[in-house]
Amino acid sequence: MACIACAIGAPAAAADIELQGRKLVVSGMLDGSAIKTFTDLLASGTVRTVVFEDLSGGTADAAGAFADAIRASGVDTEIRGQCLAACAYAFLAGKTHRFGYGFQVNGILLPVAARPTAAELAVRWRGDEAHKTLADFTPATAAMADTATAKPVEASVQPTKDTKDAKDNWQPDHGVLFTASPTLFGRVYNAYYCDGTQGRDFSKCERLSDADPYKLGVLTP
Repeated sequence: MACIACAIGAPAAAADIELQGRKLVVSGMLDGSAIKTFTDLLASGTVRTVVFEDLSGGTADAAGAFADAIRASGVDTEIRGQCLAACAYAFLAGKTHRFGYGFQVNGILLPVAARPTAAELAVRWRGDEAHKTLADFTPATAAMADTATAKPVEASVQPTKDTKDAKDNWQPDHGVLFTASPTLFGRVYNAYYCDGTQGRDFSKCERLSDADPYKLGVLTP
């Protein structure tokens, strides 16, 4: 947990994208600034795996854009180091999604609006459910709710309280954290619920039992 805090302690710059053979390495933060470069490289057909390396988060909109591009191209995804908040949903869009090999501590923090129950954990991040969960954090969801209740919305109107609240739910330090630490006998996997009050001191998060990332679909074999 201390290693995770060290890795993400400094503010990250905008997304940095580098093509390394058949791997497309993304680091920094998913803020949408590099989405065109990202989608163009995926469209080239040369990329097999998108690697997220020490990403500290980003915006919900950027998460959706990266996730859509990954899902459409059918590539695999991999984490080296840390993948937090926005990065987590882009990661789950891969055909297969795995932690990278090596001696680093890998971790993924998936944002949640509230503490998930055991039943919710079992299905929350499997397939299309991950995409549905992302909708909890996008202002478009609340806007559609207004439309459904027949409230006319002008194009020039300012965001409503509902759309603002939906966007405010995106808290990069609030979520379920899965970690994998290397040992002499293989990797040790742990899961924690972080309510956001811990800041970047993830040692204060609540340990979750029976939350194996492979069983829950967060990682694929």
